[in-house]
Amino acid sequence: KVSIVDLLKLLGIDSSLAARKKLAAELNVNAGEHGSAEQNIALHKAVLQKLAENGGKVPDSLKG
Repeated sequence: KVSIVDLLKLLGIDSSLAARKKLAAELNVNAGEHGSAEQNIALHKAVLQKLAENGGKVPDSLKG
């Protein structure tokens, strides 16, 4: 399995906690505390869903 940090790095997206907080807000991920395993798992799923919705391409809105 790949962590949310690894996934974001692979996609060329800032993986810092501040960036993940912002991304969680943009994707309406409200699971757990910021940086928690619960939120990271939910954020990972949301990013993969967003990729699927965009035909596997990283949408400009996620690139920051």
